[in-house]
Amino acid sequence: MRWPKGLDGLCYGGDYNPEQWPETTWVEDVELMRRARVNLVTVGVFAWSRLEPRPGEYTVDWLDRALDLLHRGGIRVVLATPTASPPPWFSLAHPDALPVTADGVRLRHGSRDTYCAAAPAYRAAARRIAAMLADRYRDHPALAMWHVHNEYGTVCHCPHAADAFRRWLRQRYGDLDRLNEAWTGAFWSQGYSDWTQIDPPRATQYLSNPTQVLDFRRFWSDELLAAYRDQRDLLREHTPDVPVTTNYVFGDWVPVDHARWAREADLVAVDHYPTEIDGRAEEQTALAADLARSWSRPVDGDGAQPPAGRLRPWLLMESAPNLIYRYAEGTAYAKEPGRMLRHSVAHVARGSRGAMFFQWRAPRGGAEAFHSAMVPHAGADSRTFRSAVQLGEALRLLAATDTATVAARAAIGWDAASGWALQHPGLPSEHISYADEVAAAHRALWRCGITTDFVCPAAGPLDLTGYRMLVLPALYLMDDAVADTLGDWVRAGGHLVVSYLSGVADPDARVRLGGYPGALRELLGVRSEEFLPLGPDGTEPLSGGRTGRLWRERVEARGAEPVLDYAGGVLAGHPAVTRRSVGAGAAWYLSTRLDDDGYRELLAVVAAEAGVAPVLPAASAGVEAVRRVDGTTRWLFLFNHGREETVVAATGEVLVCGAVLPSGEILVAGDALPAGEILLAVGAGTPGSGRPTGRWPVGPAGVSGTPGRGRGARRVRVPPGGLLVLREPDHPAG
Repeated sequence: MRWPKGLDGLCYGGDYNPEQWPETTWVEDVELMRRARVNLVTVGVFAWSRLEPRPGEYTVDWLDRALDLLHRGGIRVVLATPTASPPPWFSLAHPDALPVTADGVRLRHGSRDTYCAAAPAYRAAARRIAAMLADRYRDHPALAMWHVHNEYGTVCHCPHAADAFRRWLRQRYGDLDRLNEAWTGAFWSQGYSDWTQIDPPRATQYLSNPTQVLDFRRFWSDELLAAYRDQRDLLREHTPDVPVTTNYVFGDWVPVDHARWAREADLVAVDHYPTEIDGRAEEQTALAADLARSWSRPVDGDGAQPPAGRLRPWLLMESAPNLIYRYAEGTAYAKEPGRMLRHSVAHVARGSRGAMFFQWRAPRGGAEAFHSAMVPHAGADSRTFRSAVQLGEALRLLAATDTATVAARAAIGWDAASGWALQHPGLPSEHISYADEVAAAHRALWRCGITTDFVCPAAGPLDLTGYRMLVLPALYLMDDAVADTLGDWVRAGGHLVVSYLSGVADPDARVRLGGYPGALRELLGVRSEEFLPLGPDGTEPLSGGRTGRLWRERVEARGAEPVLDYAGGVLAGHPAVTRRSVGAGAAWYLSTRLDDDGYRELLAVVAAEAGVAPVLPAASAGVEAVRRVDGTTRWLFLFNHGREETVVAATGEVLVCGAVLPSGEILVAGDALPAGEILLAVGAGTPGSGRPTGRWPVGPAGVSGTPGRGRGARRVRVPPGGLLVLREPDHPAG
């Protein structure tokens, strides 16, 4: 793994767009960046029309001056290729490269992502602009990393895409007989006798062929990856010592298999924008960070996924400083004081190399004029910028954690293709969302206080070494090799929890016969003969006072023991949750979605059986605890997402303390002092100045002197909405 070249400590900054501002503003920007301890900015993401105003005519003097200014200010640069937003002249010259929807409508220029990545003219133009940047800035002292494109995810149904799709299908299947078998071509007379008969799945009379749609998503993941490689290989040729990345975006609309892409990037970088304004935003943050860390797993030469503990760091490339966007609602909610700090440090706690934002300065116009920014329209004299300064100080204090790993003994299965397959409207219920199923499993473990990795069964040979517990939520597609691996792992002592809609189909989305859950029937010791889905608001009573929702099945136990039964309706008395002892391990099956409390309680039982302990067993509800380890050194991150102060027992010295003051400002403190005090990062009565001028007693701010059990144990007081990071006493390695 190669890091941003020449950068020490954690990365801090965001997207910077000097082309949108006069050069007098650039000088102010660099001064403010230094004040906030910004050390890395992404430049040029959407600057194609400024860099190449006419075909083959490059205007780069402004970029020269901007990079020189940033370098003099001690700020390093992630230089982006601007290929996510072609200039107007390109769209006019190559209308065939504009994207076409499934309805056959060709979209016009006027926004970003107005291209088809399969169009030869687009790919050639993208390579030219990338080669120009690589040649000109290969030796620039500010260059720390290359950023290819932005948030790959645009799809197209044009003739160029159709030609590329057919080539991809030929490579995947070899001949039409194999394709017709995989696509169940005998159904609805969809057998193809010539490759030219195959088109992308377009708008049609009724339901599309599910495997055709699934393969089209797979195709676009590979086609976009090829477009990324085009540019990546050019950049590596010019600057072999400079890492190259691209930023992943979350969402079930994204046709990118990030787990497979991860091996192609020098650094996994993600953009994360929570969509919930209550405590679910913190759950979403933990889920995104755990996914990113798991995608950054190094891949061996044979494609195998290494076991637990061998995970590379990653980088939060984009997030919103002070807003939470609820896109479905059409409202942008302000983050209350302290949330920007908690969210950013929570990513660091789970392995990020720092915290980056979109964007540095809010623009005066354009489609995202009101997008969140570190320097808002109000300027530096604002709560948002003062919070940005305090975050910069916190990241400085956390620099020592940079090389530490995040240890997990529990994992969740993740498969992009299963998620795509479950979006087909021909399934028994349109109310099952793969993303929601994964989130529910992760939420249950998060509320148990258990740190979780993700494993990706379709991204290479699966190695579960080091994991004691694995949850598979709705892993719809499964090949025989994965099923065999799971069986061997359970017999050797693993504890497996499988939810409904797992193992039902093979990788071609063909249903396995003989009863559900298909590939896992024997391992789980159950056979389900019938699905009885519930409506979006329907519930089903279960034994023990628990409730099921969304899904039901008529389950017959064949070697498994019932744990919870259906308590009413047509399934009364039938098993709802089962457990089967298998060798030294156990396999559990959930035929319904348990309510959140029931799911948490069940996974807590499984974790206890598996010997998977919470990071901080005595932590109260609302307190998140994460531990990072580097050899014998350990750091404990504590976040209080509640509204009341909480007290927990912990051992160590304060590294960072963050709290919300009555004024609504953010306090960040660190640098443990012998006198039992911590140094405040505030100055001259102006919160956020970054100049340490005063001391704060340890007790009120974070750690009291009350002795506890064990050497150096203390009573840790975590303020509401605050956080605390402790460097724990050295422990034996391992």
